[in-house]
Amino acid sequence: MQTSVKYYVGIDVGSASVRAALVDEFGTVVMHAEQPIQIWEPQPDHYEQSSADIWAACCAVTKEVVCGVDASQIRGIGFDATCSLVVVDKQFQPLAVNSQGQNNRNAIMWMDHRAVSQVDRINATQHRILSYVGGVMSVEMQPPKLLWIKENLQESCWEKAGYFFDLPDFLSWKATGVTARYVNYGGWDDSFWKIIGLEDLVKDKYEKIGNHVLSPGESVGKGLTPEAAKELGLPEGIAVAASLIDAHAGGLGVIGADVRGHNLPCENQPITSRVALICGTSSCHMGISETPIFVPGVWGPYFSAMVPGLWLNEGGQSATGKLIEHVVQGHVAFPELQSKAAASAQSIYTYLNSHLDLIKKSLPVGFLTVDLHVWPDFHGNRSPLTDLTLKGMVVGLTLSRGLDELALIYLATIQAIALGTRHILEAMEAAGHHINTLFLCGGLSKNPLFVQMHADITGKPVVLSKEVESVLVGAAILGACASGDFASIQEAMAKMGKIGRVVRPNHEHKRFYDKKYEVFLKLVEHQREYRSIMKSS
Repeated sequence: MQTSVKYYVGIDVGSASVRAALVDEFGTVVMHAEQPIQIWEPQPDHYEQSSADIWAACCAVTKEVVCGVDASQIRGIGFDATCSLVVVDKQFQPLAVNSQGQNNRNAIMWMDHRAVSQVDRINATQHRILSYVGGVMSVEMQPPKLLWIKENLQESCWEKAGYFFDLPDFLSWKATGVTARYVNYGGWDDSFWKIIGLEDLVKDKYEKIGNHVLSPGESVGKGLTPEAAKELGLPEGIAVAASLIDAHAGGLGVIGADVRGHNLPCENQPITSRVALICGTSSCHMGISETPIFVPGVWGPYFSAMVPGLWLNEGGQSATGKLIEHVVQGHVAFPELQSKAAASAQSIYTYLNSHLDLIKKSLPVGFLTVDLHVWPDFHGNRSPLTDLTLKGMVVGLTLSRGLDELALIYLATIQAIALGTRHILEAMEAAGHHINTLFLCGGLSKNPLFVQMHADITGKPVVLSKEVESVLVGAAILGACASGDFASIQEAMAKMGKIGRVVRPNHEHKRFYDKKYEVFLKLVEHQREYRSIMKSS
């Protein structure tokens, strides 16, 4: 007698869209759907979203992927999302995070940089807790955003707020009615909240930011509530997993894959020899360790934040996919690129990659940028310099305005992002990580030039997942774990994470990229030097 296949639903809330997948017990994405979500930018560096808009999109895409599937075969559901901050009142109704009083806009996005003065003051305290975020807190984290709300929206938002949710926790609350969290902010330390001016959060035993913490993949409450089940098109009571940040879910989807037979340096090595690189709008670098490792300029160590029982360090670049888009779309030759790509029925990036092959002549493609160098921190540096005031730089511009020039600046930007990854990995290795293999997923991992440059510039092989949608597989792994079908997250990762192909570094190009890296580090030195000159004038 044939047993029926078990399915899990993974729901991923990214920056600009919500995606859902129906994933089977072997990690295959059977159905996939996507819907855009709205972003408001009321002023520079302020980015807001609507939790109602996000939940509606979650419901629409989930209904789409489970349509026509026998409900008894769907065993669990897992959510992941960006670490945006959602604010609701005591009745769980949305509260405006803006001075316009627009209550529907009740989420401050992860990439919002409004709380610069707040984060500066938090960092000035030099509280010992900061050692768990690389020594310096980022403007993208929740404490500075909470402080900004208290100082700027005291009456309209702060005093009325009942709960502050990380977006992943908001989604699991919406599905189950349980306010449990995946990050233990309360386990920080009363003195930290008091010294930064948020002592009110301590008074109510951290109820507003969560005092009940679950491990990734742990089952939440009694599963889907009748109301949520109806909205999502699923049976009530289905297991709902404790949620994760999207990048952490991407890490789960790739980092535990069985690598036997691929001749990789991480084979027969502990999982701690791997780094998961989740590259989309921004990039995150996930390294895990058995004991806590403190890496200057890199977030963590966080216990059980991604893989239960292991410590997580998280490096990051605030603008990667967004930076490539910015550079390409802002170039004077962009309309020409668009029309030529459309005429050849290719994406603009596929067209640019083939155009680079045309102009390289006998040289390796990467060598075309011998005189063109980019410093990629157009949106500040998250890791390992933790300096959000850094700006982007381009050295080697000419008066050329054509497609060749656009292709070259595109190439130099991709190389700069890969050089930034090398910078982060070197900081992690200097602190005690032993990394020999990269596991890539996310939108940019679909670009072969981006992948090859990461292999060549870091000197490490890059493993690509069989399923491009690794973040959705990671979310489904959470649901699979919550359902009880797997004994542990590690077991689910090994069974559901599958290797697609391996991209190896071209070691003959090592000398060239070592020199590019030398120039890369000089660029930031020069930026700091000219800043100090300007300050002293």
